Amino acid sequence: MTVNHYIFLSAILFSIGAVGVLIRRNPLIMFMGIELMLNAANLAFVAFSRQLQSIDGQVFVFLILAVAAAEVAVGLAIIVALFRTRQTVNVDDVNALKG
Repeated sequence: MTVNHYIFLSAILFSIGAVGVLIRRNPLIMFMGIELMLNAANLAFVAFSRQLQSIDGQVFVFLILAVAAAEVAVGLAIIVALFRTRQTVNVDDVNALKG
C-alpha cells in the first residue's frame, strides 16, 4: 500500500467526522466526530512520517493524543454539569455559556 491509500482513508475519516460535527446536535456525537477527525490527522502524520523515514510525525501523534485525552475529559465534565443543571444535552437548547 502506498501513502496515497492512507491519505485517501484519512480524508474519508476526516470527512465523516466533520459531517458528524456539523449535522448532529448531540454533544457526545460531536465529540466522537472531533475524535474521528483527530485520528484521521494522526493517520496522515504517521503515513507521511513513514514515507519520509522520519520520526517527527509520530511525535506529533503523541502530542495530538494527549490533547485529545484532555479535551475528552474536560468536554465530558462540561456535558455532565450542563445535564445536571438543564436536564438536556441538546446543543440547541443549551445557552448557559452565553455571557
